[in-house]
Amino acid sequence: MKRYIYLISPQKIRGVSFYKELNNVLKTNKVKYFQLRLKKISTKNLLKISRKIKKITKKNKVKFLINDKPFIAKKIGANGCHIGQKDMNFMLARKILGENKIIGMTCHNSKKLALKAKKYGANYVAFGSFFKSSTKKTTFKANLAILRWAKKKINMPIVAIGGINSSNYKKILSNGADFIACSSYVWNNKKLDPISAIKKFKL
Repeated sequence: MKRYIYLISPQKIRGVSFYKELNNVLKTNKVKYFQLRLKKISTKNLLKISRKIKKITKKNKVKFLINDKPFIAKKIGANGCHIGQKDMNFMLARKILGENKIIGMTCHNSKKLALKAKKYGANYVAFGSFFKSSTKKTTFKANLAILRWAKKKINMPIVAIGGINSSNYKKILSNGADFIACSSYVWNNKKLDPISAIKKFKL
C-alpha cells in the first residue's frame, strides 16, 4: 500500500489520549509524514511532546517533521522540519540540520517559490490552500494548475494542503500531488473519530 498522507498535528495536544490516537492512526499505514505544528508553546513543552511523538512515528515507520524549529528537530533526532515563507531562512535550517535531513518548503501558489525551493535543495514543496481550511486562516489560494505544472517542471515530491478531505482528495492526487496534507479532517471531525476519518482516504 502506498502511503500518501502528510498528517499535521492538531493545533493543541490535550492529554495522553492523543498519543494513543496518533499511534492507532499511524498503524493504518496510510501516513508517510507526520508534522508537529504547535505555534504557541514553550521550548520545554515542545521538546517533551516531540520526544513522545518520535517514539510513535519511529515504531510505525513514519517520517517525523517539526514545523519551523530545525533546532528542536536536530535535538530530538527527528527526520527533518517544514519551513514556511515567514519562518527561518532555508539555508540556515539546512546548516542546523545537515544534508541528510528532510526540509520541506511552503510555496503557496507560486512557481517562483517552487523553483527557489528546488534551487536551494528542498526535499519537497507544499502548495496550498486548495480549499477552505479550518486549521489556519487561508491567505493564499492555490489552483490545480500549479500541481500539474510542478509535476512536469520540478521533479520533486509535491504536497498539497488546505481543506483536503475524503470528498476532494482524489481530485488533488489526480492533478499531480504526491501527498495530501490534512489536519482538521482527522483531528477535529465532528462526525468521525481520527481512525475512521483517516480510513476514508482510499486508493
